[in-house]
Amino acid sequence: MTGTLATSGEDRRRAVMVLIEGRVQGVWYRGWTVDTARALGLDGWVRNRRDGSVQALFSGPDDAVDEMLRLCAEGPPSASVNSVEFIEHDSPVLKGFRVKPSV
Repeated sequence: MTGTLATSGEDRRRAVMVLIEGRVQGVWYRGWTVDTARALGLDGWVRNRRDGSVQALFSGPDDAVDEMLRLCAEGPPSASVNSVEFIEHDSPVLKGFRVKPSV
C-alpha cells in the first residue's frame, strides 16, 4: 500500500483515488466495495478496468477513508488482493456511492 494514512478524526474529510490489483474481478469485489463504502458513509464510485484491476474513488471522513483502505487490502472472501495503491484526490465528489462502467 502506498500513500499516507491520516491520523485525525471524523471532522476532517478527504478523498483518495485507489487502484486494487490481484484476483479482484469476478469475485464480487465491486459489489462488496459498494456495500462496504455505503456502510462507512463514503461517497464515490468503483469500476473494473480492462487490465484486471479495480479502481475506486472514496470520499468522506478521514477515519472512514482509512478504514476503507484497510478493508480493500482484504476484500471479499473470494478475492486475493496483491496491492492497494492510492493518491489523494482533490476534485469534487458526487454524493452517494455507485458502480461506474468499466474502462
